[in-house]
Amino acid sequence: MTHLQAGRRRLFLLALLAGLFAGPVAATAVEHPTPVAVFDYELYNVNLEEETKGATPAEQKRLRLISDLLRRQLAESGVFVIVDTAPAATAIKAAGHLYGCNGCEAEIARSLGADFAFTGTVKKVSNLILVINLYVRDAATEKVIMAFSVDVRGNTDKSWSRGVSYIVRNRLLPR
Repeated sequence: MTHLQAGRRRLFLLALLAGLFAGPVAATAVEHPTPVAVFDYELYNVNLEEETKGATPAEQKRLRLISDLLRRQLAESGVFVIVDTAPAATAIKAAGHLYGCNGCEAEIARSLGADFAFTGTVKKVSNLILVINLYVRDAATEKVIMAFSVDVRGNTDKSWSRGVSYIVRNRLLPR
């Protein structure tokens, strides 16, 4: 069994034991939710015309919006408890972009007492085509155990939010 398969199996068993597949009532009755560090989404702009400009103010707002949405949906599932990442603000800032720090988020998550690190990117191809990614890294093994991706059309609050909700509802926590 590869480390990816083992990690997926571990997360699947956590979800199964939590009763996720038995319905919403069972999902809220988890006795010991898993502590997770959910880091803010980051913009990865591959649009050659805009790559040096960085995120627009509207995109910065959307990054905060979907980061908060992800945290809220994970907490509401009853399977996870969200650890506060504020105490690690210096380490997060020193890492630069977490999507390019070669797994440093696992060590940060571990230092916060989390079992898993959740990171995400919004890959901007153009104002019409964006790809929302979510990565789950096991804090103990530092291995990525799950990765999810969804293409969205439109650079709007609604499209970004729908993308994150789709990943959580249909890929991460399927019922």
